Amino acid sequence: MSVFLFVAVAALLHGSYATLVIKGPTEPVLEGEMLTLECLYSDSELNVSRVHFEMFSTYSSSWRPLRERSWCRNRVQIKQTTGSLVLSIPKAGQYDEGPYRCVSDAPNATAPDFSSQEFIVKVHYMGQLIVTREGFTNYLGLPQDLRVRSGDDVVLQCFVSSSEDAVYYWNREGDDWILPDSKLALKKVVASESGLYTCRAEHPDIASLSKSRTVRITVLPADAPWYQSTDGSLVLMTSAAAAVFLLVLIFMSVALYLRAKRAKTSKGPIDDRSQKKPIYKTSVESLPPNCGDKQPLV
Repeated sequence: MSVFLFVAVAALLHGSYATLVIKGPTEPVLEGEMLTLECLYSDSELNVSRVHFEMFSTYSSSWRPLRERSWCRNRVQIKQTTGSLVLSIPKAGQYDEGPYRCVSDAPNATAPDFSSQEFIVKVHYMGQLIVTREGFTNYLGLPQDLRVRSGDDVVLQCFVSSSEDAVYYWNREGDDWILPDSKLALKKVVASESGLYTCRAEHPDIASLSKSRTVRITVLPADAPWYQSTDGSLVLMTSAAAAVFLLVLIFMSVALYLRAKRAKTSKGPIDDRSQKKPIYKTSVESLPPNCGDKQPLV
């Protein structure tokens, strides 16, 4: 009996000291590749059926449980094997990097055994390359064909969201020069500076991660009409849209005013049936239809 009791206590103590462990890639994951994490106990005989994955959200500053089809950006696949729980994200991206951990849902789980150590996932990614013109709004975006008048200044800036600070290059098609900068500044442009300008962004560690954007710059003669330039066309379209909106607003205001005026001055038809008059006992209206003088008048 004492031997059985000793074995039971030893097993209980052994299980109580078993901790959750999370395993994952030792190197950063490339954007678009599969990300795989594994949860298991230090004692392989323990069941992981009451264990789930969690990821720390920087937006809410809290841990969020990860379950199948619960991750809006990527479809999460979770499978339970003989002694571990495996999480797979088919195409890892920017929003999949961060701290992960395994957490036990068992009612008798106590700190620190109910949770594993944090595991930091690093993803090499590069977003869409954006090119803007300095001094102009970015809401409408930069057109593919930028038309400017001779003597104008053109300053273009390119930016990309990346896991590491990207390296930028500017060059013009047909030329052998390369500008190692994210900003391209052309002062008082002339017709000979027209051409295709390309901004290229490269990841400093992953050669396959690179994005580029090409913009055609057309230099118009100095005496060209103002509306032929991109800035002039933008002003013209904005003014036309504002004029149409103003006309619609005026038309609606006048229509509502006239409608309110007609409703105020017009009088509806008099309903005689709504006017009730008293009926006296000796009046004709008070007699029943079958009553009356049946003698003919002479």
